[in-house]
Amino acid sequence: MDGNEYKVTLTAARINVGLTQAEASALIGISKATLAKYENGKTSPTIPTLKKMCQVYRVPLDAISFTLMAN
Repeated sequence: MDGNEYKVTLTAARINVGLTQAEASALIGISKATLAKYENGKTSPTIPTLKKMCQVYRVPLDAISFTLMAN
């Protein structure tokens, strides 16, 4: 990505396609609690899960921005 492209958080990507956490988690194949942990930065998704999220959210993988909270 170059500096002219934007990054979007997992939460913003989900909201941009009009999905609730329950709807998105069902489409992705994970629990709502797991999705909440990803969105809150408590854990990060595996690459296959992240790819599925990008499909569901209709965003390229390199557009996703998320950080993990320090333990």
